[in-house]
Amino acid sequence: MKASDIRDLSIEEIDAKEKELLTELLNLRFQKETGQMSSPARIRDVRKDIARVNTIRKEKVKGLR
Repeated sequence: MKASDIRDLSIEEIDAKEKELLTELLNLRFQKETGQMSSPARIRDVRKDIARVNTIRKEKVKGLR
């Protein structure tokens, strides 16, 4: 997910997106432990997306963008 896509969302939508990403991360961790994971790199991508969402939310709350 690109940062520009996240910046177009409202704060409520950003919160929902973060919750969705956290759920996906939890599911990926379960898949990893049970040996069912198809793409281990997806965990890293989801973690980066979560960080991106948090950064943009803080920017919006502070009024920087």
